[in-house]
Amino acid sequence: MTTYTPHDFYGGAIKALIPQNWVDASDVREIPSHQEVFLSRTTLSSQITEINQRVTDHETATLDTLIGAHLQTHQLDSDAKAALYHIHDVCDEGDKLEIVTPPTRVSLGKFSAGIVGYRGVVRVTSPKGRSAARAGSGSGSGSGSGVGLGLGGAVAGSSSEGQLTSTVTLWYLVVRLVEQETDLVVFVNVPREEFEKAGDLRGLEAEERLAEGLISGLVDGLEVVDWDLFC
Repeated sequence: MTTYTPHDFYGGAIKALIPQNWVDASDVREIPSHQEVFLSRTTLSSQITEINQRVTDHETATLDTLIGAHLQTHQLDSDAKAALYHIHDVCDEGDKLEIVTPPTRVSLGKFSAGIVGYRGVVRVTSPKGRSAARAGSGSGSGSGSGVGLGLGGAVAGSSSEGQLTSTVTLWYLVVRLVEQETDLVVFVNVPREEFEKAGDLRGLEAEERLAEGLISGLVDGLEVVDWDLFC
């Protein structure tokens, strides 16, 4: 059973969780100041927290054409569309985005009732040799630089595609902070290749349970203790 460890983010301004024994990526490489990134010691999985500019209704309207079929099916409200906008924003052109679980509103344990949060699951498939997604590199985040979400993973595409592809399953939590004009976003990314190549489906299932459990823990335990962080 996975243990999640309390951890201070952004110099203690935010309290959150990481899986036990995961390492701070800033110890091994430079990380943008708006991000906190943690890496598994034993797999290619990662946890990325971002402070992003709040997505507007005007921006979410573009989703109707970008991934309209999914939106028509799920009939999402504007906040749910904003959550998906952040997900689409980390994808490269040519990536295939599959909505596994549509963004679902959750009650956040450490925030006031007026602050909404959404969680969900997507799967991003990319041509082999390229990251499946880039955190904070598109127009919606306003960050201008990012850390790769797809840290590896090539699986065979269909015979009609005639190429290999890289697939990452991504669990996410988006907290919409209206007064701060901010969206606080957490991604937990599980590249599938290392498990599928080894035929380790039990390992993949365990890693996916880890990701799902981490998001559940953050729904209950994510907390802002210093709101000046957003000033």
